[in-house]
Amino acid sequence: MRVLKFGGTSVGTVRSLSNVKKIVESIEEPCVVVVSALGGLTDRLIAGAEMARDGNAEYRREVETARRRHLEIIEALVSPPRRKDITARIEELLAELTRLYEGIALLGDLTDRTLAQVVSFGERMSSPLVAEIIENATYYHSPDFIRTERWFNKNIADTALTDRLIKETLGDGGFRRAVTGGFISTDRDTGEITNLGRGGSDYTAALIAAALGARVLEIWTDVDGFMTADPRLIPDAFVVRHMTFIESMELCTMGAKVIYPPTIYPVFHKNIPIRILNTFNPEAEGTWITDEHHGHALVVKGISAVRDTTLISVQAQGRDSTDTASRAVNAMAKNGVSVYLVNTHERDAGFAFAVAAPESGTAVKILTDEFGPELSRGEMENISVSYKLATIAVVGEGMKKRREMQESLLRGLAASGIRVLATSDGTSDTTLAVVVPADEADRAIETLHCLLFADKTVGK
Repeated sequence: MRVLKFGGTSVGTVRSLSNVKKIVESIEEPCVVVVSALGGLTDRLIAGAEMARDGNAEYRREVETARRRHLEIIEALVSPPRRKDITARIEELLAELTRLYEGIALLGDLTDRTLAQVVSFGERMSSPLVAEIIENATYYHSPDFIRTERWFNKNIADTALTDRLIKETLGDGGFRRAVTGGFISTDRDTGEITNLGRGGSDYTAALIAAALGARVLEIWTDVDGFMTADPRLIPDAFVVRHMTFIESMELCTMGAKVIYPPTIYPVFHKNIPIRILNTFNPEAEGTWITDEHHGHALVVKGISAVRDTTLISVQAQGRDSTDTASRAVNAMAKNGVSVYLVNTHERDAGFAFAVAAPESGTAVKILTDEFGPELSRGEMENISVSYKLATIAVVGEGMKKRREMQESLLRGLAASGIRVLATSDGTSDTTLAVVVPADEADRAIETLHCLLFADKTVGK
């Protein structure tokens, strides 16, 4: 069995959906197809909800635009005998969406709960529509088996319950091609509609693949695979044919947009390979992600960046900086704040770490609460914050051991006049991360890519 996920760009137009139809119908073995909302629709649903909240009647135009897009696809790709039923279903959902918008407009309020209902309509419309386009396909409603729980004010998958429900719903193999929506889910306790957040369709597909023991999880997108850097910035960037789960996880966590980072966990534990493929160029080899190390492959797999980051620094005189930094990072993790880089300073017993700029205020509060007694006694000095930075990651298996390569890269950045404000301490075996001013980030990536891949041999 194969599990295939098609993102918004893959299901956004008649042309792209024609490609999806050809790809899926060419598969002989049973498969599960997970689809996102039509490309760009989720953003428009959110915009419509905000218009309704603000008393702007233009939300009705958003509903009409969604109607035209879906009906155009039905007219072009659904066989005539099947058009009436799917059209009625789409119209019913759009009528429900309109009533929801009208309620938001009446109250002048948009809660998180209501917004979750609003954005669910994208996948609730796209998935039954795709099931009608593909021959011999059976539609399954994903909130029936994807369940969430609340954790630090976020919805996360209840993996044990979801695994059981997936097996109960899809495990009997009573289908040739199953189609379901990604992203949307149901709260296990309240039964309310929820979602898995941005990139949640990838995660839905991974949960299904893991539960069913799929042969492979295919992520179909609009690029030929993982690339050594963002090709919009680096025209010479090229596709990496193979990488490990850990390498792909590090690249995605550090800014690569190819797949949603949590996608990797369920299939990694089941050792199910992931393949990144291009819906618009299905003949391309793509990128394989497995647990295996390929000795002939590039050592460095890519460079990615988290653009809007903040560096938070603390001095802790007379204390063990490593233990103190570890305590700080653990406090961040307990409160759901991601740390991109940790840097300790033996000379002044201080430490610094990088977080996403929108979370910097929360991070400072967590530190203040965690180290309140030490700060009051003067054992730690005031916390300082540096803004408008970028964290850049060079990812490859065994980077921690490649000290000469790391030093060469840092020298190269210095020679290019790029200020490195902090570097990772080597806590990751796979990643060298550096913090640079945001306005120097592009030049830093260009410099690193040239040093590593100019002749495609340096990183081998």
